[in-house]
Amino acid sequence: MKATKAVAASVSVLLVVGVCIGVIVGVTRKDGGGGSGDQISSTSKSVSAICEPTSYQQACVNSLSAVANNASATPKDFIMAAIQATIQEVGSALNKSGTIGAGAKDSTQKMAVEDCQDLLQFAIDELQASFSMVGDSDLHTVNDRVAELQSWLSAVISYQQTCQDGVTQPDLSSQINQGLLNSTQLTSNALAIVSAISGILTTFNIPINTTAASRRLLEAPESVDGEFPEWFSREDRMLMVKQGQGKVTPNAVVAKDGSGHYKTIAAALAAYPKNQGGRYIIYVKAGVYDEYITVTKDQVNILMYGDGPRKTMVTGKKSNLAGITTMRTASFSVVGNGFIGKSMGFQNTAGPEGHQAVALRVQSDLTAFYNCRMDGYQDTLYTQAHRQFYRNCVISGTVDFIFGDAAAVIQNSLIIIRRPMDNQQNTVTAHGRTDPHETTGLVIHNCRIVPEQKLYAARFQIPSFLGRPWKEYSRTVIMESTLGDLIQPAGWMPWAGNFALDTLYYAEYANQGPGAQTNKRVRWKGYHVLTNKNQAAPFTVGQFIQGNTWLKAAGIPYIVGFRRQ
Repeated sequence: MKATKAVAASVSVLLVVGVCIGVIVGVTRKDGGGGSGDQISSTSKSVSAICEPTSYQQACVNSLSAVANNASATPKDFIMAAIQATIQEVGSALNKSGTIGAGAKDSTQKMAVEDCQDLLQFAIDELQASFSMVGDSDLHTVNDRVAELQSWLSAVISYQQTCQDGVTQPDLSSQINQGLLNSTQLTSNALAIVSAISGILTTFNIPINTTAASRRLLEAPESVDGEFPEWFSREDRMLMVKQGQGKVTPNAVVAKDGSGHYKTIAAALAAYPKNQGGRYIIYVKAGVYDEYITVTKDQVNILMYGDGPRKTMVTGKKSNLAGITTMRTASFSVVGNGFIGKSMGFQNTAGPEGHQAVALRVQSDLTAFYNCRMDGYQDTLYTQAHRQFYRNCVISGTVDFIFGDAAAVIQNSLIIIRRPMDNQQNTVTAHGRTDPHETTGLVIHNCRIVPEQKLYAARFQIPSFLGRPWKEYSRTVIMESTLGDLIQPAGWMPWAGNFALDTLYYAEYANQGPGAQTNKRVRWKGYHVLTNKNQAAPFTVGQFIQGNTWLKAAGIPYIVGFRRQ
């Protein structure tokens, strides 16, 4: 079982930006957590307006104190100051992690601390990119790029939480958590500020210009069902068509028999040019590739395709049982942004007894997988961070087999529940959202959820659920999908007692099949049955992951909507 997080104190949402007139005195921290008696001392109208939507208001005021003394400071200056303060705190935590790691008592905990160092460096990179984006933009373009900033800052929260989850040795865990306390609070604050930018600009009497791209996100979605997603650029559509017709010329060909440029996928990736422009295309011929692959941060905009998900397979067998941290068990990991995978399979053969054993881990932003397979048991597909899209895929597993803290949409896919170990229960999803401001969640749209043949006969004896809340603000939506009879009438199961049942967001919309009846579903405060398209529209590809604006060369007149109009 994954590491759990103690239930954080509830956050009361007081979005009253614009009511801050004059000087505000004595505002308490909204999170009500440790230090709930803290008071915000006298501060300016500007700082009050900027900090109003945050959960940790005293930390916010402290981080903006230098800018508050500048009478000519703009909202942009405050946003940059909030991000810069977060960078400093994450950097401090990273510096301390080396000393903390010296106390690791076994190789697994040493590995976990090393994971922390990698994750915190990723966090700093994302924060620096956010800082640069704000610095290079005027206030209007910052407002237009809120979705990108939200994605990046949500990823920073995910990285910090993954670090905390991995370190389980009590003394090390305490030190890591303490070291990350300030940075997690400031990251949450920065995300809250960015998310409230429209209200903040209004408070400062700055007019907001809504671009055509922004307006499209608010329009009613249209129903479009083609071979490729509608947010693909014209260039990428043509590229994929040519690939399907065998007319594309790849930059690298991988073949185990020596008939290509390289015999391993790792060798093809190692040849990625430092100054690559446009797509870097890797064709992986049929074969079973027993190698652990990571598409690194610098290897961006890769299209990797194979001869079919059962013919071109990347395989591994690392597992948590063998003393490997969950992140490192992945057979294939994608970090570099803009990755497209097509007609390939990814598997982890550790079996159900291996516990956490990831087949595919994705932390890349703006990533898509087509006609792919992800096969494993517990923790098959790790949707770790950022915006991800899966279409025409097969995903199989047992416990929490689609998990992580990304904003991910799985569409037109087959989800297969396998037979677990004795005395285990199956859960399709376990989403890891820890902060209410995160724009992350998992959407399963127009899919089929069915048992594998080995489970079929025992499907009523082995309980199977749609998901359970790994973290406090877990968010999962299943819509327009067909649910098999193996799904328990309750639909969802708790993680531990009442943890997260009031703060999670689980929803179902227009599903069908014997497992889709909602009259006996859980009665949790956070569970919802959506009854109309307006309620479900925020979870369509266009709105939830800004799918229609991913690739800048595309001129997209509409967004992906519903299968049934």
